[in-house]
Amino acid sequence: MKISRKQVIDVLNEIKHPESKKSIVEMGMIEDLIISDDQVRFSLKFKRPNDPFIESMKRVCVRTINNRFGEGTTRPGQIGIIVPEPPEQKKILSGVKNIVAVASGKGGVGKSTIAVNLAVSLSKLGFMVGLIDADVYGPSVPKMFNAVEESPSARIEDTQEWIIPIERYGVKMLSIGFFVKPEDAVIWRGPMATSALKQLINQGDWGELDYLLIDLPPGTGDIHLTMVQELPVTGVVIVSTPQEVALADAVKGISMFTGKKINVPVLGLVENMSWFTPEELPDNRYYLFGKEGCKKLAEKMGIRLLGQIPIVQSICESGDRGEPAALSSETIEGKAFLELGKSVDEAVQLRNKTQEPTRKVEVLNK
Repeated sequence: MKISRKQVIDVLNEIKHPESKKSIVEMGMIEDLIISDDQVRFSLKFKRPNDPFIESMKRVCVRTINNRFGEGTTRPGQIGIIVPEPPEQKKILSGVKNIVAVASGKGGVGKSTIAVNLAVSLSKLGFMVGLIDADVYGPSVPKMFNAVEESPSARIEDTQEWIIPIERYGVKMLSIGFFVKPEDAVIWRGPMATSALKQLINQGDWGELDYLLIDLPPGTGDIHLTMVQELPVTGVVIVSTPQEVALADAVKGISMFTGKKINVPVLGLVENMSWFTPEELPDNRYYLFGKEGCKKLAEKMGIRLLGQIPIVQSICESGDRGEPAALSSETIEGKAFLELGKSVDEAVQLRNKTQEPTRKVEVLNK
C-alpha cells in the first residue's frame, strides 16, 4: 500500500506535545516531510533548544508511524531535530569596570568595616558600586548595612536565574548572610564555601558598576584562590593594624597576591586602628597598637599607604546600627573614609594606566 502525505499528517496530528497539549501538526512542528519507497522522513521543530521532551517526542513519532504503517516505515535516524540557536550567554560581570578585593592577613583588624565604608565612600564620590561579602563563615555585611532581615529576589532571563542584589546607601550587595539565619553557624567544607562564592559572582545581577568590592575572609585559603580563578581582579587592598603581629600576616597576604602563580596587583595598605582619639579630646592621639607600622611596611615593600583610619567609638556603633560611618562627611572618621575612597580610586586609575589587565588564574594539576 502506497503511503500518502495526508495519511502521515493525519497520524502525526494525533500526537500532542506534553506541555501545550496541542497536536504537533497544529503547533507547526513538522518540517521537511518526505515519503519515498514507503519510507517516512521528516524533522521535528522545537521552540526551545532545551525542550525536555525532544527525545521522548521523537520516540513517540517512530512508534506511532510504525504501528500504523508497519515496522520499519520510519526509524529514529530518519527524524531530524530542529531547535533554535541557544541565546548567547550573558557575559559574567560584563558591566563591571574594576574588581577590587579587600583582604587581611589575620582576623580582627576591621577588614569588613573598611570594605563597607570604602564602598559607601566610593558611592558618595559618584561611582556605581557593588559589594560581595565573600567571608562565607562570618558574613557581617548584612548587619553593617542594616539589611539582616532582607532576602534577595531573583529573575529568570533566557533560562538563566539571576540574583538581584540588595541596595543600601547607593551600594549593591550580596552576602551568604542573606541566605542563612543570623544565629546559625555556617559549617561548610571548602568546596561548599567556594561553590557559594561562585554563585554570588556568577549569578549576581550586578549591571553597570565602576567598582565591585569583594570582602574576603581573613588569611589565605580556598576562597581567595576561587576568587582569582573566577575573576580578573583589578587589584587588592590589604588591611592591617600597626601591630607587629598583624603586619607579619599582612606581609604573607601581599606575598600571596604578588606571587608568580597569582600575580594580582596590590593597590596598597590601609592602616586601621591607627590611633585612638577620645570624643572629648578630638585633637589628641593615643597610639595603642604602635605608631605608623603600616606606613613603614608600605615604604619597605614599595607599595602605597592608602589611608589611616583612627579608632573612634562611633565607627563601631554606626556599624552595629547598620549606618556606616562613611555616611557622614563632618566627622573625623567620615572624612578619613572619604579620603580613603579617593586614594583607592587614584591607585586604581594609576594601576590601569601603567599595567596590563589582570587575567584569571589558571591552576594546573601536575
